[in-house]
Amino acid sequence: MDSKLVIFDGNAIMHRAFHAIPPLTTKDGEAINALYGLVSILINIVENLKPTHIIFCFDEKEPTFRNKLLPTYQSQRPETDHNLILQFQKARDFLESVNIPVYSKSGFEADDVIGTIVTRYAELKIKNLKFKIDEAIVVTGDRDILQLVDDSKNIKLFMPIGGLANGKIFAEKETVERLGVMPAQIPDYKALVGDPSDNYFGINGIGPKTASALLSKYKTLIGIYEHMKDIPEKLKAKLISGKESAYLSYKLATIVRDVPIKLDIKSSDKWNLVSENVLKLFEQYGFKTLTARIKALGERIEKEKQGLLF
Repeated sequence: MDSKLVIFDGNAIMHRAFHAIPPLTTKDGEAINALYGLVSILINIVENLKPTHIIFCFDEKEPTFRNKLLPTYQSQRPETDHNLILQFQKARDFLESVNIPVYSKSGFEADDVIGTIVTRYAELKIKNLKFKIDEAIVVTGDRDILQLVDDSKNIKLFMPIGGLANGKIFAEKETVERLGVMPAQIPDYKALVGDPSDNYFGINGIGPKTASALLSKYKTLIGIYEHMKDIPEKLKAKLISGKESAYLSYKLATIVRDVPIKLDIKSSDKWNLVSENVLKLFEQYGFKTLTARIKALGERIEKEKQGLLF
């Protein structure tokens, strides 16, 4: 059986679940809908993608290096709902109960930690013949992470589509279909068009169509500026006036791949979704439906293991 590493963007999944699922509470009145969604997605992924290794990544509450580069970075976003904030510790408690490792780092976003993990995964595949993980898939609702997709290294992205139950795998082909550029060009693309959801704006007057055309011809932001003599005057003027903003936007858009974290990918295969600790937590939270799903999943996994013996 092929080995498969699945990395979850915990914050993206929790936010998506919190807003997609109607309010749910424990018997003590504590909000629990985001955790319910996270567990539900985890079960779906285990059932459908059959990972051998699982890792979760989260943001930390401290500002990141991007806030230092641009103090107004993400400043237009509403404050995170208090009922969601309270569920992040519950999510970590659940992940500890199923022995799934969690990684995060102050000063960086979960995206950067994920970028570091998939980079280490790719390096281990090249350097260590005993490293047997064949594929890495990132589960997120954040399109920024598409820049990590790499067919040559077998790195893909799974993004929920139209809710929590369904999703789509993105390789390079699907990424180009979605954004019009190759995964590695996404920071260059966002350097030109910006990202209003993160509150940076690229170059005024350059939209997706123009950005895609420029990158199709000149490949990178640096390549565009190296060929200014070949660019029509009106567009050249926009590029000149927006150069500083473009390079700042590029830094903000680029996922860091060398976050200083102590990482042990090999040990991420020790997870167990069916244990007494999990069942006790679910009873405490009132997760009757998820309890039944977890038990059924455990039985199926055990049967599959037994089948491999014959």
